[in-house]
Amino acid sequence: MAEEYDYNKLLEKARKQLPDKVFKHERLEMPKLSSLIEGNRTFVKRFTDATSIIRRDSKHVMKYLAKELGSQANMEGTSAVFQGKFGSYTINTKFAKYVDLYVLCTECKKPDTTLIKENRMTFVKCEACGAKKHVDEIK
Repeated sequence: MAEEYDYNKLLEKARKQLPDKVFKHERLEMPKLSSLIEGNRTFVKRFTDATSIIRRDSKHVMKYLAKELGSQANMEGTSAVFQGKFGSYTINTKFAKYVDLYVLCTECKKPDTTLIKENRMTFVKCEACGAKKHVDEIK
């Protein structure tokens, strides 16, 4: 004879097997980057603070922004310095694009992700739902 299953008991059993991060509803508050133009260089103040909020290496983010802006970049203390004049709007737009591509999970839209490399390919792996998405390597 077939054993009867109680839907609620099975649902509760399944929920206990999920990680706690799935049930948290905290949102990532997108940090705003403030820029200062001096001569032909743009300084992004407290750049390392913003990258630590999104849990990414500041060199990785800076490399992406430099490529998107068509500029050279380097770090000076906690600031990123880009060759050229770029307003806050432009930098924040490119930064938001980085977060969409390399931070937020495509399935559950949570920021609980890590960048992992497997066989010369880079993936964004979600710690909350387990989804994995291939992303382009920044060159």
